[in-house]
Amino acid sequence: EVQLLESGGGLVQAGGSLRLSCLASGFSVDDNVIGWFRRPPGKEREGVSWISTSNGNTHYVDSVKGRFTISSDNAKNTMYLQMNSLKPEDTAVYFCAAGIYSGYAGADYWGQGTQVTVSS
Repeated sequence: EVQLLESGGGLVQAGGSLRLSCLASGFSVDDNVIGWFRRPPGKEREGVSWISTSNGNTHYVDSVKGRFTISSDNAKNTMYLQMNSLKPEDTAVYFCAAGIYSGYAGADYWGQGTQVTVSS
């Protein structure tokens, strides 16, 4: 059974940092496009960042460029999202995903989500 388990969410003040982790089981993150989405309160889900574990290519949406860094540790089958200089508008439920396709159109597998709240 494929599972993605996020951790690392929480409450932080604006300007602070959090590091999200996503542990994958039931499949290998090798040669995959994995990444993060988020759903802000009252809004639709949106893409945040992805990484291609086969070649290391990454992508970030404009709103997080220069502040967020995505990485993966294939040996640990784990993905990370380092979030710095957090803003209140980053408040959302963050989901990790694997098998991302067509930009941020969708993914084959999803985690349950972890809440990130940034206070002003």
